Order: sequence, then structure tokens, then C-alpha cells
Amino acid sequence: MESFFETVKVVPLNHYILLSAIIFSIGVIGVLIRRNAIVVFMSVELMLNAVNLLLTVFSVYGNDPNGQVFVFFIMALAAAEIAIGLAIIVMIHRNTNSIDVDILNRLKW
Repeated sequence: MESFFETVKVVPLNHYILLSAIIFSIGVIGVLIRRNAIVVFMSVELMLNAVNLLLTVFSVYGNDPNGQVFVFFIMALAAAEIAIGLAIIVMIHRNTNSIDVDILNRLKW
């Protein structure tokens, strides 16, 4: 386990922050631009993984394991989100024959 921490600390902290910002930005762009519900879910996963990366790196650099515990909670939350979200998408696809998020406006009528 000590070698993992040493490996993480080889790369400067700024590089992790920059990588996480890029991954999070790609996720935000995917959510805002794409209309496919599955791609939107994958973009949300990218954003969650960017946060996980930052939590892990700050945890290692700060010698505080709380960040890694939060990563496990976020991973569990993401798994639950995908399970429920995919079930909703399957039901929407069965009723509308599409997974376009613009069609979801019909749900309020």
C-alpha cells in the first residue's frame, strides 16, 4: 500500500487537478449537449469519476483516509444511480421507442 501512495505522489498535485478538471468538463459538456439518455448517464459518471480522482489524490497528499472512504460512497451512489436510471430508460424506451431526453417532456402531460 505504501508503494501506491509513493506512486501517486510522483506526479505533481497540479497535474491531477488539471486532469480532473478536464474529465469533469467533458462530463458537463456531454450532459449539456447530448440528447441520448445513456450518453448523459455516462457523462454523469465521468463527472463522478473526476471527483473521485480528486478525493483520492487529496487524501493521499494529505495523509487522511477520509477522502478514500468518500470515494467508496460515491461509487456505491453511482452504481445505484445507474441501476435505477437504466430501469427508467428501459421503461421510457418501451413506451416511446426512443431514448431522446427531449421526449421526456411528454412525461408531465
